[in-house]
Amino acid sequence: MSTGAVTGTAARAGAGTRAIEVLATGPQTTVQDLGRVGLAGLGVGRSGAADPGSLRLANRLLGNREGAAALEVTFGGLEVRSVGGTWFAVTGATTPATVDGVPVGHAAVTWLPDGARLRLGAAAAGLRSYLAVRGGIDVEPVLRSRSTDTLAGLGPAVPSPGSLLPVGRAPFAVPLVDLAPVAAPTTGEVRLRVVPGPRDDWFEPTALDALLGGTYEVTSESDRVGMRLSGPRLERAREGELSSEGMVPGALQVPPTGQPTLFLADHPVTGGYPVIGVVIAADIGRAAQAQPGQRLRFELEGSVRRG
Repeated sequence: MSTGAVTGTAARAGAGTRAIEVLATGPQTTVQDLGRVGLAGLGVGRSGAADPGSLRLANRLLGNREGAAALEVTFGGLEVRSVGGTWFAVTGATTPATVDGVPVGHAAVTWLPDGARLRLGAAAAGLRSYLAVRGGIDVEPVLRSRSTDTLAGLGPAVPSPGSLLPVGRAPFAVPLVDLAPVAAPTTGEVRLRVVPGPRDDWFEPTALDALLGGTYEVTSESDRVGMRLSGPRLERAREGELSSEGMVPGALQVPPTGQPTLFLADHPVTGGYPVIGVVIAADIGRAAQAQPGQRLRFELEGSVRRG
């Protein structure tokens, strides 16, 4: 550890300030909360954590509001240094985490001393980890949210080495538990519940059976916007294109290739390709944890009956 660097960072942050200094980001690290709610009518997408359940869990462990901003880390590789010391928790993808080289627990409340380094290794299961700190990441909000929308280019700047992220004031509520014994994301087939439509009538009657009967591989052309999938072709029954219409997270939009794209947190607000089905909101986080190469299987949501 370079004492000089820490001293310089502390001076830059200001006396008494708590912050997280980013040393390395891995493939992608962004600041995320629960997104911009209620602005779709203005053409502003919600964005927010791709796996909102994991973000909420990390914040609950620390006594934060569930929607406090944290770092979303894709594939691990994040390294940060504490300025002033902070409690933290890492949830979501199972990543080996160390503080100054000493392993620490997953989904556990842990102290990061002033000047100490926290490093997240490559994810062993799942894709996205959430590093939350007690008090939350206190960057300036944009349109009432601290989420970075990677498609729209809206929100806080994407952290890079040297970024200094302020930590907010600790809440009055104290953490009630120091460990959440949650199951790791699966490394096998991921099952997702869907409801048909809203444009399933644009497809051959056999297309929905193909979607539900086969498995789809998550391709490497996947990010926070959506996941391109490879599997049984979904044949259309109608030619032409739709007028652009609103899109939601979980929409399975099908371009002329017949291979669906599953929209995630930073999806476009509108789209012109028909949507054959929508993954229910409760399963979006599980979808967002699927790594390229994993296979997805879709099943009808239990309350939906086929005609």
